[in-house]
Amino acid sequence: MVSMPVLAPIEYSFEPLRCCLLSLGADMRRREFIGLIGGAAAWPLSARAQQPDRMRLLGVLMGYLESDSAAQSRLAAFRSALSKLGWVEGNNLRIELRWGAGDANMIRTLAKELVELRPDAIFAQSSNVISALARETQTIPIVFAIVSDPIGTGFVTNLARPGGNITGFTNIDPEMGSKWVGLLKELAPRTSRVAVLHNPATAVPLKLLMPSIQAAASSLAIEASAAPIHARNDIEGVIAAHASNPGGGLIVTPDPFNFTNRDLMIAVAARHGVPAIYFDRAHAVSGGLISYGPDSVERFRSAASYVDRILKGGKPAELPVQQATTFELVINLKTARALALDVSTSLLARADEVIE
Repeated sequence: MVSMPVLAPIEYSFEPLRCCLLSLGADMRRREFIGLIGGAAAWPLSARAQQPDRMRLLGVLMGYLESDSAAQSRLAAFRSALSKLGWVEGNNLRIELRWGAGDANMIRTLAKELVELRPDAIFAQSSNVISALARETQTIPIVFAIVSDPIGTGFVTNLARPGGNITGFTNIDPEMGSKWVGLLKELAPRTSRVAVLHNPATAVPLKLLMPSIQAAASSLAIEASAAPIHARNDIEGVIAAHASNPGGGLIVTPDPFNFTNRDLMIAVAARHGVPAIYFDRAHAVSGGLISYGPDSVERFRSAASYVDRILKGGKPAELPVQQATTFELVINLKTARALALDVSTSLLARADEVIE
C-alpha cells in the first residue's frame, strides 16, 4: 500500500480582508455622512415644497343684512363650494367678511376697509358693492355674483375677456323686464299701471331694464313708471300712493336695498292689496306674490370656482364673465288667494315652485 503524505493544515488569514472591509465601511460611512450633510442643507427647500400653500386672505363684502337667512344661505353655498375645492378656513384660507345691510354709505366704508387689508382676492355681490370696491382698487382681483350689467357699469370691457381686475357672474338679462310685466299681467289681469320700485343709490341702473319693461307694458296697454325709494321710511308712502287708484301693480327690481327690506315691502303691498312681482325666490318665500329671476344660490356657488382659480394664480382679466342660464319662477298661492287672484293651470304648470 502506498502511503500518502500527510499535508500540513492550511492557515487562512482574514486580516487583509477585514482591513479592506473596515476601510470600505469607513469610506461608505464617510459618503453617507457627507450625503447626510448635503441632504440636511437641502432639506428646508424640499420641506417647503411639501408644506401646504400659504394662508390666503379673501375679502368678502355682502351688501345684505347679516341677520338675513336668505343671504346666509347664499354665503353658505359659496363657502361650501370653496371647501370642496380645497380651501379650508383656518388652514390655508382666512376670510374677512363684511355686511353692508343695503346701506350705500356703509358699503363704501366697508369697501375701503377691505381693500386696505390687501387681500389676495375679494368676492362681492351686486353692482353698487362692486362699484364701491372698484373705486378703491384697480389691482386686487374681484369676483362678483349677481351683477346685472358689468359692461354698462364699466366693470369689464367685454364679457369674453374682461380685461381688468374684475370678473364674475351676471344675474339679469336686459329683456327680463318684459318677462316681469307679462307674468304680472297674466296673474293679475286687471293691472293697468306698474310702478318700478328701486333705490337709485343701490339698484340696477333702470336704463338697463326700463326699455324692455316699457315695451312690454305698451303692448299690454299698461302704463309703466319708475318709483324711486331712497330710504326705508319711504316704502309705505310710495306704495300707498301707487295703490290709491285701481289697477296698480309693482315690479320690485334687483337691489340690495329691496332685498334687505323685502319683508316691509311685502307687508305694505299686502295691506294695500297691490299685486307685485319680485326678482328673487326669497321674496316669494317671505310672502310675496310671485318672483322670477336667476337661481342666486347657484350664482354664489359658481363664483367660488373663480375665486379658486384666482387664488391659484389665475387672472380675472382672462376669466370670462358668465351669464345666468338658470331662472326660477315661484308663485305664492296663499298670497294670490288673499288678493283674490285666480292662478291659471298653465301658469302653475310653468312654475318651478308653488308655495301653498
